[in-house]
Amino acid sequence: MPVQPPDPSILSTVAESYGLGLTDTDVASFTPLVHGVLQSWDVVERLHAEVEPGVPERAWTRPEAADNPLGAWYVTCEVTGSGEGPLAGRTVAVKDNTAVAGVPMMNGSATVEGFVPRRDATIVSRMLDAGATIAGKSVCEDLCFSGGSHTSRTGPVRNPWDPTRSSGGSSSGSAALVASGAVDFATGGDQGGSIRMPASFSGIVGHKPTHGLVPYTGAFPIEQTIDHVGPMTRTVADAALVLSVIAGVDGYDPRQPANLVVDDYVGALERSAEGLRVGVVSEGFGHPNSDPDVDDAVREAVETLREAGLTAEDVSIPWHAHGLKLWDVISIEGATAQMVDANGYGLNWQGLYDPELMEFYGNKWREDGSEFSETVKLVLLSGRYSLDRYRGKHYAMARNLTSHLQAAYDEALSRFDVLVMPTTPIQASVIPADDAPREEVIARGLEMVANTAPTDVSGHPACNVPAGMANGLPTGMMIIGKRFDDATVLRVAHTFEQAVGGFPAPTTVAVAGA
Repeated sequence: MPVQPPDPSILSTVAESYGLGLTDTDVASFTPLVHGVLQSWDVVERLHAEVEPGVPERAWTRPEAADNPLGAWYVTCEVTGSGEGPLAGRTVAVKDNTAVAGVPMMNGSATVEGFVPRRDATIVSRMLDAGATIAGKSVCEDLCFSGGSHTSRTGPVRNPWDPTRSSGGSSSGSAALVASGAVDFATGGDQGGSIRMPASFSGIVGHKPTHGLVPYTGAFPIEQTIDHVGPMTRTVADAALVLSVIAGVDGYDPRQPANLVVDDYVGALERSAEGLRVGVVSEGFGHPNSDPDVDDAVREAVETLREAGLTAEDVSIPWHAHGLKLWDVISIEGATAQMVDANGYGLNWQGLYDPELMEFYGNKWREDGSEFSETVKLVLLSGRYSLDRYRGKHYAMARNLTSHLQAAYDEALSRFDVLVMPTTPIQASVIPADDAPREEVIARGLEMVANTAPTDVSGHPACNVPAGMANGLPTGMMIIGKRFDDATVLRVAHTFEQAVGGFPAPTTVAVAGA
């Protein structure tokens, strides 16, 4: 569609917004010049249409409530690829912030509802090429900005261990579907813990890869410096298998180092972890809202690792406690500027864009900003104020301080092979009622991020494994490793899984129509 040339009144408004001091005569002089420049926009749109693929036809359905008792499916489908490869015969739920071409992508939000992507995300293409079947899109939280499972436009996602409780977020549907056995594995996205927190609440394995190891191409961005995608599975072996398929440079994501080498994550599990050194991070325990049962379960899990032949001792990393504050600034100002004001992708970035998504979402959220969730509204009120008042100074400070956070972890990891702590300081909380006050809705969305968010800032790999049961619910232990040493993280996780004889699964919730 040709760009509509602006009339002088529109250009006068633009001039006023920048304080250009233009008179009506000045604007009249500029108008034909602007029209001439904008002809290039029409050429770019024509060329883009010539080279870009159309939207493929792929069948999908919205499941009935009876077939979706946990509220975890957004849509179901059966998209197959090669039919051969390491994932042949396996079913996967793709978090609904990640594009499956020809299948709706809502990202949990009314501001994206109705959008259908035209190309598969890189991880989707790779899984299809490896033989997997995409069984559907799993519900995620509104624009992925909640650690609880109660903000999605489609309604709450329920924990298969106790349907009154949160499955965790923002990869809420992925966790519930994997934990309940509806699919073999799922994908998740993680900017503040959104793979690991739902894995902790729902009792599954959730691996946040090193930042840049897995291409984010085709997933809805929040903030490019903290965006991650990764596997959510029932076993560590499956997490290693999926990671081996989706990791590696795709040539479209500048988050990825050009010299990236993908490790043999599956083969790493065959090597003994005996003698590996575990640092138990003191600052990961005893938060103001920590549940003593969670801290105790993780301490007991550390004893299990000792019995399996690893060594373990406490280590203090004071910067871990600062990491959440860095994340607050980066995620709030960064998401305000990129995820909302700049329509997801932003500009000045040498990656693969989704121009149709930018226009669709950018237009739709501006039609009615009241459609944002309470957690996103909090982000925008805080972020817009601080950006307008302080011009991004604090974002710049937080990004500069990231090197100190990384160095603090790296120093500890020079003495230990991995670090461990509780993934979430609490177990799955009760889903707020529909009429719950705003304060409760927001608290249930952010109360669990203290330990996970710092490694999104630092970029270190981190994996949740079920540490044990307490009060009839899972607890989670997080294992952190050196950047790009995801293999060692998975080795330790696998050793723990073998030592406890496998991880328990819920038996009381049946998922029909899976």
